[in-house]
Amino acid sequence: MPALLRNGPNAAALTIALAHGAGASMDIKFMNFFAEGLAAQGYRIVRFEFPYMATRRETGKRRPPDRQPVLLETWRAVISDIGAGRLVIGGKSMGGRMASLIADETKVRGLLCLGYPFYGAGRKEKPRTEHLKTLTTPTLICQGTRDPMGDRAAVSPLALSPAIRVHWAEDGDHDLRPRRASGLTYDQNLTAALDAIARFLSVLG
Repeated sequence: MPALLRNGPNAAALTIALAHGAGASMDIKFMNFFAEGLAAQGYRIVRFEFPYMATRRETGKRRPPDRQPVLLETWRAVISDIGAGRLVIGGKSMGGRMASLIADETKVRGLLCLGYPFYGAGRKEKPRTEHLKTLTTPTLICQGTRDPMGDRAAVSPLALSPAIRVHWAEDGDHDLRPRRASGLTYDQNLTAALDAIARFLSVLG
């Protein structure tokens, strides 16, 4: 069972468990923004790190992500510890994708993906979307329109489950960050995504 980082009230109607992406920890600025923003709206947020990232935190040495079975078992342990009934799971990139693979199985309340890796960068011919066609868990994906792992042109034609909604961050990359020439700011894109998440959660809670 990994160590948990918590934000928000323990008596919240919903708990949102968030996992990190492949290359960065659970407490980077991106993760802090959503955890603190949702906690301020009355939700309980729980974050954790997969074993390879926890080891990196202890040793300072970079390691590749754990194999998928380890990532999924870590998610299952977290869900079992918290309880699925009032739980929304998800996270950044890889963390959200792993959550999506077990959302239906674990019968959680919802799924929240922050920058979903629909395919590896430069590998549109190998999509990671087969399970998204039949997903039944209510899902929100916050995605940049120019995300190299799933831009609007590539994602819009996909046959995704009707349980999935996509919030598009205009001109956003994999971190939802727009280019300066777009006329948008990073804060604007993050805040718009946070607002979309709040609306999504209000229906679940």
